[in-house]
Amino acid sequence: MQNQDQNNRQANQYDKIIKENLEVTLPVIIRDVLGLDILLSEELPDDVQHTKERKPDALKKVTDTSGKTYVLQVEFQVQDEQEMVYRMAEYNIMLMRKYRLPIKQYVIFLKDAKPLMDTVLDTEYLKFHFTLIMVSEASYKLFLRSNNASVKMLGILANFDKEDSFQVVKSIVDGIQSAGDDDFAKSRYFKQLRIMLQLRKNIEQQFEQAMQSVSTFFKEENDFLYRKGEIKGADKKSHAVVMNLIVKLGFTDDQIAELAEVELEYIKKIRAELAKK
Repeated sequence: MQNQDQNNRQANQYDKIIKENLEVTLPVIIRDVLGLDILLSEELPDDVQHTKERKPDALKKVTDTSGKTYVLQVEFQVQDEQEMVYRMAEYNIMLMRKYRLPIKQYVIFLKDAKPLMDTVLDTEYLKFHFTLIMVSEASYKLFLRSNNASVKMLGILANFDKEDSFQVVKSIVDGIQSAGDDDFAKSRYFKQLRIMLQLRKNIEQQFEQAMQSVSTFFKEENDFLYRKGEIKGADKKSHAVVMNLIVKLGFTDDQIAELAEVELEYIKKIRAELAKK
């Protein structure tokens, strides 16, 4: 049960990151990973389900360059769920009933291990399938060529094309660092990148080495994101972290709370202490 709870928490973390960046990353994924040449795209409401708790990750009515119009559903998956084929079949029927259009469904698997989930239902009265895509089979260069840091970040999950893993990870880190975002946005991207790299095997050391080359605020001696080990307890999420974010970078209380994972009252207390000096 404890392992299941931990897996659920991790899956929720990945899900949150995907959804936060989906508006920017989805067009790249549709074009470069799914290989779809879309001419027109219209967001569809995700309230198609009435008996299911989960909503589609991405749902659009699209028209491709050949003039075909259909409903496109994209799901991002971390867990190798054996029930996935039934869930996608349920979506398919509900979407077909609501929109009376052809349905194209893709599940994008984010881990670098081959999933064993079924993609086909073949019974006497029902034949159904969805397309399963592994990000680890797409070249990291597809993501790195983007100007957007949230797209570059996906390169950490992709195929390194037999290149040196440190050089690839460093190119991703350097790409995010040079993307032109402010320090708060970069902090968020690097924090998300650290979480996403847990979906890959044996590259954390390369990531730590690559981070040493980042020569701005993100240095090990004064940035909580890149200290060795987990930061636990208010004693370590303390003045050194919060004061840097207040004094050096001028972040708001909400921004600091998100980055340092501390309560707003804790931040206000430190601001009050600074005001007395």
